[in-house]
Amino acid sequence: MQQDNLPPPGAPDIEIARAAQMEPILSLAERRLGLAPETLVPYGHHKAKLSLEHISSLQEKPDGKLVLVTAITPTPAGEGKTTTSVGLTDGLNVIGVNAMVCLREPSLGPCFGMKGGAAGGGRAQVVPMEDINLHFNGDFHAITSAHSLLAALIDNHLQWGNELDIDPRRISWRRVVDMNDRALRNITIGLGGPAHGIPRESGFDITVASEIMAILCLASDLKDLQKRLGDIIVARTRGKKPVTARDIGADGAMAVLLKDALAPNLVQTIEHNPAFIHGGPFANIAHGCNSVMATKSALKLADVVVTEAGFGADLGAQKFLDIKCRQSGLRPDAVVLVATIRALKMQGGVAKDDLGTPDVEALKRGAANLERHVENLRKYGVTPVVAINHFVKDSDDEVAALVEICNAAGVRCAVSKHWAEGGEGARELAQEVKAALDQGAAQVELLFPCELPLAEKIETIAREIYRADEVVIVSSAARDLAEFETLGYGNLPICVAKTQYSFSTDPARNGAPTGHSLEVREVRLSAGAGFVVAICGDIMVMPGLPRKPAAYEIGLDNSGEIVGLA
Repeated sequence: MQQDNLPPPGAPDIEIARAAQMEPILSLAERRLGLAPETLVPYGHHKAKLSLEHISSLQEKPDGKLVLVTAITPTPAGEGKTTTSVGLTDGLNVIGVNAMVCLREPSLGPCFGMKGGAAGGGRAQVVPMEDINLHFNGDFHAITSAHSLLAALIDNHLQWGNELDIDPRRISWRRVVDMNDRALRNITIGLGGPAHGIPRESGFDITVASEIMAILCLASDLKDLQKRLGDIIVARTRGKKPVTARDIGADGAMAVLLKDALAPNLVQTIEHNPAFIHGGPFANIAHGCNSVMATKSALKLADVVVTEAGFGADLGAQKFLDIKCRQSGLRPDAVVLVATIRALKMQGGVAKDDLGTPDVEALKRGAANLERHVENLRKYGVTPVVAINHFVKDSDDEVAALVEICNAAGVRCAVSKHWAEGGEGARELAQEVKAALDQGAAQVELLFPCELPLAEKIETIAREIYRADEVVIVSSAARDLAEFETLGYGNLPICVAKTQYSFSTDPARNGAPTGHSLEVREVRLSAGAGFVVAICGDIMVMPGLPRKPAAYEIGLDNSGEIVGLA
């Protein structure tokens, strides 16, 4: 249902979102999803959580079809996966398909840093945009609090006799905060004398990199949540035996803090289509997908569910398939690969400041990046539909060239103008996706078997997805991988943390590079989440703010309204 009262395309996203007429969430839930008011926990008039009790009652209902939205290698501003996911959902509803969208929650770090919020853009947004981008229903704060509780209990255990004989030098559980703060990457704690704790080195990661975030997104119910929390390995004893959160006695209290956060959040698009927004790991440092509970619940409530995976397909789609799908049993019925003219020109060597200038030859050079992502997805048994996310500065010649490239690659494509025109602008994309779904579900094959040794799994991802010629695992990381296998965790999948701006670990290497090396400088065992993180190149699990962070533009006007939030 398109709205005629919105500001014109090009107006700030916050103004468009604020002008949207929202339907009361309880009314929308009953009208569109058949959810009675008592199945929801309202958070005001336009937000609600689906109760955990009702989720358990949905299990006997048949599943709808699942569409994954991923992308080519992005520019720093992103290529509009969330915007396209929202626009595609609206477009599917325009052509008569009962569809809803499942998205990740925004982190405050990018909101006040460089990338901005994660509620879509233009006329393809989820609302209330301000609430979604800021403190949304308290989920991230619950994760931060549960993480901090575990950290505090570890240090408290040391203070009161250290009955488990924890080696303070081998405590792996760091702290988190949902803000980009490079000064906290490495810190010393416990200073000030015996009354203030045991001095030791530690540090902070951003909340979205917390293992608890991954656990929230992968847990199937409250019981599974608490088990996974208890399985977190936080330290080693002086005899090098692992110490878990359960050993510390933290799992029950952590589960209490996360009980409400585990329930998916229901909101709506500008066009009054339902949306679950739940969980928010980054795909460059975590597994990058919204929660399993939200996705599975949506599949019981709609005929088609559109979901996203973070950054390019080499990170987001790979982890969606090899981690989220492997653990949950989910499989996408179709995949959409978002491409933009500007990103392909950047992959073709055009400087960021010159991307607005038409350049068909640079676009053709950068098309190698698109083709690489298509090849990678085909390795999973999936041929994507390419969504050409249209920008107002795209020239007709550039669009025509990109359509020709897609045709040559043998993939469906559609120019989508959802940013400017909402669901009607995504009609062509929706029709192509529906046609792909009507052909039958994709026969998805995962990239590696669980039984493969951890180092070989890393090598498989590096070779098959990144096209690296070699993998260099530093000696300390190699020792840790061997230890993880000795402890019985060799069957876990790998979650690669690396730059999102290149197939390589060098963000300046554009296109579809080959002949490069993947350096693994550190590995972390996420036993509760159920994967091993391989940290590669210079990627940081605590980002820093840019020279001119977005926070400088955010504030309140004279009437108390938020301004500058994007």
